[in-house]
Amino acid sequence: MYEKLKKIIDKSENIVFFGGAGVSTESGIPDFRSAKGLYSHSPEYLVSRTYFDKNKDGFFEFYKKHLVYEDVKPNDAHRVLAYLEKIGKLKAVITQNIDGLHQMAGSKNVLELHGSVHRNHCMDCGTFYTLDELMDRKGVPYCSKCSGIIKPDVTLYEEIPDMNSYDRAMHYIANADVLIVGGTSLVVQPAASLVDLYRGNKLILINKDSTRYDKRANLVISDKIGKVLKAVE
Repeated sequence: MYEKLKKIIDKSENIVFFGGAGVSTESGIPDFRSAKGLYSHSPEYLVSRTYFDKNKDGFFEFYKKHLVYEDVKPNDAHRVLAYLEKIGKLKAVITQNIDGLHQMAGSKNVLELHGSVHRNHCMDCGTFYTLDELMDRKGVPYCSKCSGIIKPDVTLYEEIPDMNSYDRAMHYIANADVLIVGGTSLVVQPAASLVDLYRGNKLILINKDSTRYDKRANLVISDKIGKVLKAVE
C-alpha cells in the first residue's frame, strides 16, 4: 500500500490534503474529547457558544487547559506536507485543527476551517492579541484598550464557521487530482461533507480507525498519518 501511495504522489502535481485531529495527536495534542468524564458537562458543551456566553470563567479554564498546547512541535506529517507544497505537488492543506502546526512546519496555503488559537480579538474594539498575550491573562482575558473580552478566533459549537475558508476548500477539493484525507474519522459536520465534492479517482484515506468513506476510497491505509507520509517521502 505504501508503494501505491508513493506512485500516486510521484505522478501528481495537484494534491490536496484534508486533515483532522489525528494529524496533531502525533505531536502530543490529545483530542479535547478525552476530557470526557472529568467535568459535569460534555467537552462539546464546554466549547460551545452557549457555554461561552453563560460561563466565561468556566469556558476559559477548559479552553486553556484542553485546547491550547504552547510547546508542541510539528511532526512528520506536517513536515512532509510542507515539503510536498514546496516542490509544487501539494496545492492546499485543509485542516480542522486550530493549533497552527502546519504553518509552523512551513506550509503556506493552509485553510483553517475552525480557526486558530494563535488569533484572538477583542469582542468590542477588535484589537488583535497573540496566543501568548491571551494566555498571560489569568481567568477571563480582558482587552488592555477598552476592557472588552478577548475571544479566540476559533469556531465554537453552535457558531457559523468561516465560510471564506470553506468556499476555498470546496474549490480545491473539487478540482484536485489526488485527495489525501488523514487523521480524521469524518464525522464532524459540515467539514466531513467536503469529501463529497471530490470528483477524481484517487481518494486516499489514512486513519487508524475506519471511516464511512472507506468503501468509496481508492486506497485505505489504517495507520498513523505521520508514519505513512514519512515512509513515502
